[in-house]
Amino acid sequence: MKRFLISVALAALAVLSSSCDKSMMEKMQLAENVDIQCTPELLGIVGGQIPATVTVTCPKGYFHPKATMDVTPVLVYEGGEIPFKTLHYQGDKVKDNFNVVSSAGTTITEKLSFKYRPGCEKARLELRGTIHFKDKDYPVGPVKVADGCIADYQLADLGGLYEPKPDGYQAVLHRTTEGRILYEVGSDRVRQDQFETNSMVNYKNSLDYLKEDERTTIKGTQIVAYASPEGGKDYNAKLSDKRAGTAQKALDKVASDIELTGTEIKSVGQDWEGFREAVSKSNIEDKDLILRVLSMYSDPAVRESEIRNLSQIYSEINKRVFPELRRARLVTSTEFRNWSDDELVEMSQKGLERFDEPSILRLAAIAETPESKETLYKYAIHEFNSDTARYNLAMLYLDQGKTSLGGAYLSKIKEPDAEVLNATGVVAMRNEDYELAAKCFEKAGDISKENSVIMNIMKGDYKAAAACADGLKGDNAAIAQLLAGNTEAASAALQGDAPRTDYIRAILAARKGNTAEARKLLDSACSKDEALKKRAEKDIEFAALAN
Repeated sequence: MKRFLISVALAALAVLSSSCDKSMMEKMQLAENVDIQCTPELLGIVGGQIPATVTVTCPKGYFHPKATMDVTPVLVYEGGEIPFKTLHYQGDKVKDNFNVVSSAGTTITEKLSFKYRPGCEKARLELRGTIHFKDKDYPVGPVKVADGCIADYQLADLGGLYEPKPDGYQAVLHRTTEGRILYEVGSDRVRQDQFETNSMVNYKNSLDYLKEDERTTIKGTQIVAYASPEGGKDYNAKLSDKRAGTAQKALDKVASDIELTGTEIKSVGQDWEGFREAVSKSNIEDKDLILRVLSMYSDPAVRESEIRNLSQIYSEINKRVFPELRRARLVTSTEFRNWSDDELVEMSQKGLERFDEPSILRLAAIAETPESKETLYKYAIHEFNSDTARYNLAMLYLDQGKTSLGGAYLSKIKEPDAEVLNATGVVAMRNEDYELAAKCFEKAGDISKENSVIMNIMKGDYKAAAACADGLKGDNAAIAQLLAGNTEAASAALQGDAPRTDYIRAILAARKGNTAEARKLLDSACSKDEALKKRAEKDIEFAALAN
């Protein structure tokens, strides 16, 4: 009888224990008194990721000592779901390697991150769990912990900023044609043979051609007379003046049938600069010694005396340098009216062989299709080894989203300037090589300041983006400040009334609780831009406007 009573008691105890376990499982399923917090409360997209920190506080007696639980955070959005890895927890008496949740109560903090997909702008974060106890499974949830996502960074122009280089084509070409007269030592007489030198014959032929060329206007002629630095400063000044006079008579003879107005006469005297240049370019032995004398002494008399003391060297100078300095130059300046765009296009239809580099680059700049531009830039590269063409072709590829091709042409430019470095940084930024991008932007200087803003937005470093945007104006600068929480700075950076600008202003107004102003600005932006209208339908920034 006693044994029977004990058995009944044990059975009753088992039933009671089973009943308690079931009750506890139901309590766990319902997550009674469990406090769940998410930071941020409203999710945001940062550097292509959606981060969240979830904190769960379990009260005493909530988690069964012999139970385990699997929890999967899931971002649910229009078009699908993005699950985070499954998190595993265990009670005090479970011998496993999961995170222990004490039955005495505990707080669990998990850092989550989801890779952004289009459509996540309208999403919710929920927790889905399963309790495992005595070979049975008890589902938990789903429990919504946050809404999202703020995608303000997408309003920035993240493609990078760059500009093509000017083609260098000039509407008016300023040119000169020059003839040279050489004099004998100490003389100002123009010998007859000087009119028969290549220099003077070519000069006269140029004047004859210019007289008949309707596209060219002669603007003026300058006569510049010199004396070699021998014989004293005053003597050479007078000799130079006399040579200027005889050179003018020579010009009158050469250009007798051409009207040359605005002729300017200049007498230089001793030509020490010409002497220095001639010696530098010569192969005279010990020329460095001569140049040293010139640098040591500024007085012309002392210079001449010191150079004469170099007897053997002076003989070489007297024979090979001085004769070229006893001269007068006849320099005629002209303006050539270059070909118009229409004329260039018409001429190009007969072939490109006659075109120089600026003309080809001009044709590429005014070409109507990307294919034509590409062909012309490649021609300029092939014919003229043009780095400008390489750069502009790279810009064309960047515009088309062909980042790798653009980067390949930029890498072939041997001496990259600030513009090339900036564009190279854009390529690196698009490839998410932010270390290289930062180095390029730093070397490029101020030209890359706004690209540094874009790069930090892409990285999700909004504090750095705002710092780079300090003092800048425009939508990108405003977005950087907005993302960093600097609403006043964001408002101050905005300029104009473009649709995107008004859209950003609407966000700022909504954040301040000014719903009437936000609706007005949003309606203005959406009426002008269909893409913004579609965006606004899912933009959580305007959730309050729907109420």
